[in-house]
Amino acid sequence: MSINRPVATALAAALCLLTAACGSSSDDKASGQSTEAAAPEAGYPVTLDNCGQKETFEKAPSRVVVMNGASVAEVSTLLALGLGDKIVANQQTYGMSEVAGRADAIKKLPTGDVKLNDAYDIPREAMVGLRPDLVLSTTSYGFDEKNGFATRDQLRDVGANSYVSPQGCDQDTSKMTIADSYRLLRDMGKIFNVSDKAEKLIAASEKNIAAVSAKVKGEKTPNVMVLFSNMSMGGNDFSSVVAKGVYNDILAKAGGANAFENASRTSFADLSKEKVAATDVDALIVIAYNDPNPAAYAKKLLKEFPQWPAAKNNAYVTLSDSMYLGPSNDLAVEKIAKTLHPDAF
Repeated sequence: MSINRPVATALAAALCLLTAACGSSSDDKASGQSTEAAAPEAGYPVTLDNCGQKETFEKAPSRVVVMNGASVAEVSTLLALGLGDKIVANQQTYGMSEVAGRADAIKKLPTGDVKLNDAYDIPREAMVGLRPDLVLSTTSYGFDEKNGFATRDQLRDVGANSYVSPQGCDQDTSKMTIADSYRLLRDMGKIFNVSDKAEKLIAASEKNIAAVSAKVKGEKTPNVMVLFSNMSMGGNDFSSVVAKGVYNDILAKAGGANAFENASRTSFADLSKEKVAATDVDALIVIAYNDPNPAAYAKKLLKEFPQWPAAKNNAYVTLSDSMYLGPSNDLAVEKIAKTLHPDAF
């Protein structure tokens, strides 16, 4: 199975307003009473510098639209912060999650009942019709007029703030790390005035990762192949192989290394079967993007390359949202580490 090119492009890239000042109220001038400014909401205004653009929030958003971006980073972050009731339209889903109940929670969110464009996302007119006060996009791709989307200026004109997630400004996510997942949490915490909850989530994640990394410290570092299952994004047999990005940071924390890190300067490598066969792969990580059976794909690969140490040891792990930008990277670190270094646990 392969996905359509626009979705693959969004994944490769993913994997990117000023509002009016606090209103004033006045009694009828005929009454002769003076005009007084309305009291600002506690914790506001909040201003973020996002991709070189100042975004000022006078209050917590209540009509949030989450664009696709072949991601679940933004919707998962909102759900982790208890903000699901603020979402009026969500287009993100991986179909599964390492967090119990999250996939079902995402499935129950409203979609806005809009007709998606050829890029499998919300076109400009439909976006304006949703009357959002905040629009989230994994990369700046979601605000590109050439793709039929509402620009950030156009959203500002209808009273909506916009936000591009960390490392998404130039649509190059190859430098993304776990720290960017924490930054996304912190930014949403500030925007919605739930910073205390964001910091608790970050602290718990850091603690879990530190404990796992301590257990695998000093162990031999296996070479790992990371790829998305049943997905084609290029001309070769293996065009969804991960080269760079948050995946490598997660791998390092789990005591592993990416066998194909140097195969591309961008997030993904487009590899021939011969190149893959000639590389020693000690373990396999298969990321499921709306694939109900990633384990079957992993077993197929191990059978196809019996010379791999991974095949001889049946060493593989399947993951979904925890392996990408989002609030649950610690779960990926733990699950990978237990596969790579079972004796350490």
